[in-house]
Amino acid sequence: MIMDKLYRNALDKSPVCVGLDTRYGYLPQYLKDGDMSLEDKLLEFNTRIIDATADIAGCFKVQIACYEALGLAGLRAFARTVAYARGKGAVVISDVKRGDISSTAAEYAQGHFTGDFETDIMTVNAYMGEDAVSPYYPYLERGKGLFVLVKTSNASSVDFQDKRTEAGALYEEVASAVSRWGAPYIGESGYSAIGAVVGCTYPEQFDVIRKLMPNTFFLIPGYGAQGGTGKDIAQFFRHGICGVVNSSRGIITAHKGKAEGADFAEHARAAVVRMKEDIAAWL
Repeated sequence: MIMDKLYRNALDKSPVCVGLDTRYGYLPQYLKDGDMSLEDKLLEFNTRIIDATADIAGCFKVQIACYEALGLAGLRAFARTVAYARGKGAVVISDVKRGDISSTAAEYAQGHFTGDFETDIMTVNAYMGEDAVSPYYPYLERGKGLFVLVKTSNASSVDFQDKRTEAGALYEEVASAVSRWGAPYIGESGYSAIGAVVGCTYPEQFDVIRKLMPNTFFLIPGYGAQGGTGKDIAQFFRHGICGVVNSSRGIITAHKGKAEGADFAEHARAAVVRMKEDIAAWL
């Protein structure tokens, strides 16, 4: 099961998730000035970062919006990036946040768990209910995984996710439901193939969420550029590592102002090392 592998990677390598949210402006100058196609420039940037960090990163997360914004060249780069990372044995999370009715969700599941965009784990939005998630279940039995949005890292998540109901906050109800849906898919690690997204910008809510989701592995965004720190992560990991922590801009733009040549990926690696050490210092 893929979540078992991700858990092992978090222990053996680090809980750092490298976010390949690649925008054209992030490329070093030597790539911008080169005569490669846009697709190849994006791929060159991503593969160099993957090569530089694969031995110390628990996984990679590829945000599809960054590639969709660049048209067909971007989507081809997305597909090739995911395939390259998976080909090196890395766990890849496709951050696509799909959330639609069952018939459409089934197409999204096929589109990202098979074919040109095949990935290991997808992010999905359950706020339309279980039939926005259930079409993915057959793929979990074949080794794939999900991260379902529960408590997101953005400031306005409070607008709806914190609304009180008779059972508590709305995000608590979603957490309970996701835990229930994941119960049939628990692997050897004790974690389900259905994980949850919980932002590290809300560490005070995590104790409640963790109790509601004892067999859930977490994708934790919000570190670095969004304000999260290793001290915040300590609240999540005080009983042991139970998730991976994503950083995107803080890693893939670490070369800016320092290196605009082919050695840019060394700065991405150094950023991963610093992040790993920052998290470890608080455990």
